[in-house]
Amino acid sequence: MVSLPVYNTAGKEVGKYEIDPDAIASSVNRQLLHDVVIMYQANQRQGSRQTKSRADVAGSTKKMYRQKGTGNARAGSKRSPIRRGGGHAFALKPRDYSYRLPRKAVQLATRMAIAGKIRDNQVGVIDGLKLETPKTGTVARMLKEIGVEGKSTLIATAAHDPVVYRSARNIEKVEVSAVADLNALVLLHPRKVLFTREALDWVKQSMTEKKKAE
Repeated sequence: MVSLPVYNTAGKEVGKYEIDPDAIASSVNRQLLHDVVIMYQANQRQGSRQTKSRADVAGSTKKMYRQKGTGNARAGSKRSPIRRGGGHAFALKPRDYSYRLPRKAVQLATRMAIAGKIRDNQVGVIDGLKLETPKTGTVARMLKEIGVEGKSTLIATAAHDPVVYRSARNIEKVEVSAVADLNALVLLHPRKVLFTREALDWVKQSMTEKKKAE
């Protein structure tokens, strides 16, 4: 059992939150985490690079000069890859780099990432993060009091919260995500993850049930 610090919106520690990381993921498989992170990074690649083959280069296909008798090396089309301005011999074409690992493996990696963060004392809990209007200063002061100012930080909310998102989007190295949208790549990138109490309650209930169902 791990006791996580609970902070109020002023950044002051007001209590502890008890959670058992073993109930989320009993162990951390680094190879699985690596494979899932590489999958997400591959899925983000545009794959739009392209160079011209000899078929794409403007110019005639006529033989430049006769085969013999000129004293020059034999030459065909001016679009040949061996000539300046010609096409590439192995031209690059747009391609789709995306692929998917099994759904259960991806879900397990997410649970492992959360459990690993908890074990490494990189998780905190925010109690009562409810803003009526976007207030960047309020979130910035809270992060400064918590001690994560200038550090990569992820704020995980129970649901999509546009007010919290707009309050934090201009703060350097701070990301906001709904807890249901978390994945291994998003979780492993920041040095600190701050869950709202409702978000961590969801993790505690939902992910514990998934582990039991395995």
